[in-house]
Amino acid sequence: MESSEWVSISTPYLTPRSSGDSDAWSAEAAAKGGVGSQRLLGVSEIVPGPEVAEALEIDLGSRAVVRRRLVLFDDQPVELTDSYYPLSIAQGTALAEPRKIKGGAITLLGQLGYLPVQVREDVYTRQPSESERATLGLDDHEWVLGLSRVSKTADGRPVEASVMTMVPWGRRLRYELSIDRR
Repeated sequence: MESSEWVSISTPYLTPRSSGDSDAWSAEAAAKGGVGSQRLLGVSEIVPGPEVAEALEIDLGSRAVVRRRLVLFDDQPVELTDSYYPLSIAQGTALAEPRKIKGGAITLLGQLGYLPVQVREDVYTRQPSESERATLGLDDHEWVLGLSRVSKTADGRPVEASVMTMVPWGRRLRYELSIDRR
């Protein structure tokens, strides 16, 4: 494997952060010699599409909170992320507020008693929308790498559904699993 290849591991993004720790993206970007940052594009209550409603196990037409972010590497856009939360969990918490969450959403979910321990990720490629193409600075022939993640508590309750749209710059996603054999 060449040192220029970017290997991204999901586990740090699903682990609550300790006080004073940088967020998972900042740490990953720093390990590659750059600066990782995020720009919050918006937080709102919406009626999500059928796929997100199914992932969150909420009724079609029910509302959820969505947090939309632009992820940057050395101030260059590399990813759009929409994270959805059931209204029953997010309403009245920092998840529903238009500001960054200290320690990140996973840390807050854990503090609220909803620590995700089960995760399903689907990876795919697709043509970006015109809006995604413009925001991510892609040319007419570039595709995007997509990742959809559903995080659930130990009792199987969905607490977060995220949809990530990434630029195709040599990134490899790696899955490292620990199997509890109790």
